[in-house]
Amino acid sequence: MTQMRDDHYVSDAPYEPDLTEIERTDLDAPNWLLVWRKFRTHRLGLISGAFLLFCYLSLPFIGFIAPYSPNERHSEHLYSPPQGVHFFHDGQFLGPFVYPMTSEANLETFQWEFIPDLENPRKLRFLCEGASYKIAGLIPADTHLFCPPEVYDEEVVPFFLLGSDRLGRDVFSRILYGAQLSLTVGLIGITVSFVLGIFFGSLAGYFGGPLDWSINRLIEVLRSLPELPLWLALSAAVPSYWSPVSVFFVISIILGLLDWPGLARSVRAKFLSLREEEYVRAAEMMGASSGRVIRKHLLPNFISHLIASAALSIPAMILGETALSYLGLGLRAPAVSWGVMLNDAQNLASIEIYPWTAIPMLPIVIVVLAFNFLGDGLRDSLDPYQQ
Repeated sequence: MTQMRDDHYVSDAPYEPDLTEIERTDLDAPNWLLVWRKFRTHRLGLISGAFLLFCYLSLPFIGFIAPYSPNERHSEHLYSPPQGVHFFHDGQFLGPFVYPMTSEANLETFQWEFIPDLENPRKLRFLCEGASYKIAGLIPADTHLFCPPEVYDEEVVPFFLLGSDRLGRDVFSRILYGAQLSLTVGLIGITVSFVLGIFFGSLAGYFGGPLDWSINRLIEVLRSLPELPLWLALSAAVPSYWSPVSVFFVISIILGLLDWPGLARSVRAKFLSLREEEYVRAAEMMGASSGRVIRKHLLPNFISHLIASAALSIPAMILGETALSYLGLGLRAPAVSWGVMLNDAQNLASIEIYPWTAIPMLPIVIVVLAFNFLGDGLRDSLDPYQQ
């Protein structure tokens, strides 16, 4: 021990940090674990991520959840209002049931009115047989989570949780089936966008010179074009006789092709700042090829930025498909997407009379907000300078 002038004593022994087990665990933890610990504290991002994960995992089983097929019609129940699920009738618990709806023409308003029969409760069925479907598009099945009440005295009692549309199709079932296309189009579009953006951005940023100049001019030309009219022109060029599946993939590719210039500029800027780093020069001096330097040394250094950008870009793809389908230039019937459903709700007078036809707007808003919250959470968690 050494005595200082202020009578304090300082140890002469070499400094040996005495780390606790928790501190040592933090120092030895991999990067993904540190990101996860930080992401868990972002409540909105965590809830949004769990919600989106549930949505995407449910897509292969939509046929099991939906009580009807997407295009099944009920000619006697056009524009039927949403039906509530009840549990008690006259003070007695009966379990989940609905009241049958009878339609009557109002001669004053010239509209159909649906009146519930409050004296005839009809129980819903669960794990029952219904319209056939395929799980994940491969395994045929006909079991549904819940079904309308059984036919009694030749009386068919349909069940419309969110009402029916102008052709008597169940809005709830169509929203579920529409999620399969509307949510998938974002993943396909962002995949195309990221492949092109990373490819051209890395070439421009790493090699520079005439190649960088050419790619930058291409990006400037694409970004100078008005986006919405270009979407409309490319979508209108899709032949009307193509199958819905072909149109779906073409629309996804179009959305991806028009979204990559912004990402390419970000990748180029990152490469310009990283290509002069010592570890990059060391890899080049050791004989590493340009492709290996890009894949192993440059891209991993800002992969967090790419992940956050992907989460924030998917909503734009979903909104793009919705806008095109709403204008009648994207997916078309018999394909079912949220945009196709909104295409049937263009008439404001119709929405005023049948407001449930605009319900497909709700899942669009919820999913877009969830992706934005998830992107914010990932961006904050992957940023090493964020406290």
